Amino acid sequence: MIPQSFIQDLLNRVDIVDVVERYVPLKRAGANHVACCPFHTEKSPSFTVSQTKQFYHCFGCGAHGTAIGFLIEYSGVGFIDAVKDLAQSAGMQVPETRSEQPRHKTEEGEDLHEVMLKAAQYYRQQLKSTPRAVEYLKKRGLSGEVAKEFGVGYAPAAWQNLSAAFPDYNAKALVATGLVIQGDEGKRYDRFRDRIMFPIVDTRGHIIGFGGRVLDQGEPKYLNSPETTLFEKGRELYGLYQGRRAIRDAGCVIVVEGYMDVVALAQHGVGYAVATLGTATTPTHVQKLLRQTEEVVFCFDGDNAGRRAAWRALENSLEQLVDGKQLSFLFLPQGEDPDSYVRQFGKEAFEKMLREAKPLSQFLLDELKSQVDMQTPEGRAKLLQEAAPRIKLVAAPILSLMLRKQLAQIAGISQQELDAQFQIKSVAPPVAPPRKSPPVRNSLVRKLIELVLLHPEFAGDVDPAILHAAGDTVAEAADLKTLAALLDAAAAEPGVIHWPEYFRDTEHASLLLQIEPALLKRQDMDWSLEELRAEFRDGWQQLGRRIDLEMQAENIKQHGFTGSNLERLRITKGVTGPK
Repeated sequence: MIPQSFIQDLLNRVDIVDVVERYVPLKRAGANHVACCPFHTEKSPSFTVSQTKQFYHCFGCGAHGTAIGFLIEYSGVGFIDAVKDLAQSAGMQVPETRSEQPRHKTEEGEDLHEVMLKAAQYYRQQLKSTPRAVEYLKKRGLSGEVAKEFGVGYAPAAWQNLSAAFPDYNAKALVATGLVIQGDEGKRYDRFRDRIMFPIVDTRGHIIGFGGRVLDQGEPKYLNSPETTLFEKGRELYGLYQGRRAIRDAGCVIVVEGYMDVVALAQHGVGYAVATLGTATTPTHVQKLLRQTEEVVFCFDGDNAGRRAAWRALENSLEQLVDGKQLSFLFLPQGEDPDSYVRQFGKEAFEKMLREAKPLSQFLLDELKSQVDMQTPEGRAKLLQEAAPRIKLVAAPILSLMLRKQLAQIAGISQQELDAQFQIKSVAPPVAPPRKSPPVRNSLVRKLIELVLLHPEFAGDVDPAILHAAGDTVAEAADLKTLAALLDAAAAEPGVIHWPEYFRDTEHASLLLQIEPALLKRQDMDWSLEELRAEFRDGWQQLGRRIDLEMQAENIKQHGFTGSNLERLRITKGVTGPK
């Protein structure tokens, strides 16, 4: 667990404008910076970055957060990796627990990322001095620019090539990274020999593994790094780091099967392709891709092996499906792969095929129907039996409903009968609630929260005890609890820069994130600190009177207390009104 104090120190040190501008060009607009949102397609900018309050907000899609949140959403990394990335850029060391050994270091302190980078540099240098390897890539239509972008290299045919790059060929890090194999009787040799080398890069830009392809005939055709502390095949995708911008621009990502497919597509202007790494598409892969874009297209060969791979991808996608996002399947003509197809027919022909990809729902039902005789009751019963466990996995509620309706129609029964057989409760699909902007603007409690978020020092002007004593019977009880928690924290820790991050994983975070965008409008108002403080104090007095009346009414209702009795009760509890 990373201490909250470290996270706040980190957010104090980094500038969100600098962080966002690494990926999105910003323009100044008054006190803020704006751009077209990187998280959805739009023609006019609604994405706003506040340098004063250090958060971003899109008024179009609602994307919102700190510099940490931006890296999580844009790069698809986890919270810890986002913190570490920002800390590295700020020259800070993330605190490690004593029992925690950093994944990228050996017990001897060797940095595995540095080892992989050094190996990649060696392989690139070997490519330049090996005409046979250069000629192979030229025949595949690969330019020097694209080879450089993907860091393509060459591993010579000798057994201990890396001894030229690493003076200590016996270093444990070479085995730990999978670059070197420890054989019998202590003998060592390079894993990759006489292969075109494709560095595998994680979302933070670190080289974590390699894929090697034979130049001529040989087995295996592709050889990947083994699983290491850096590299987990089921979590990583080749080309995702290089293709992030193209994926955002296209609103789509293509999943292919080989490194050369990714590189060849990029060579022909289709830069939004990624490849799995010698393994079937995993749920983690799907989840990672759906965080990057609106549409995922799985592109496979049209043979039986390709269809089997597509079916595995479909089954591993069902629990990750999200309403509003689309997964599709494209099967290339017999004997073609993306590399050969785009080289022969070009970008336009390939993208035309992409637009004709089969949606997941259609592929699912077509495959299930192809396995049974739909002309007999027995066949249709078999269809439902095969479909049931898969339909139950579909996480997207609206898509699940539509699939059940379609399946029931195909089987010749009602949806209610199908749901009964599948043991699914038929419920209306969830409807997104209307935007709650007016309540947020008009609520006195939320206005006070807004003012404290804008000026946390106002917390020192009031005593929140009456909020703690109000209980659950007063109006807006949940909002009052958040206001009380915010006032307590602001008074105790005035150095906090971003309160929703401070309250991450608590019941208060959601409301604070809802209210925070209103600060952007506040910044454009020419109000002095004294005027805002007066507004806060006036609002606090109104809130105190309202709570007092509600508490009186509730106590009279429950205990028959008169007003004077209630006052004695409040004094006994030590509750004081607003200052």
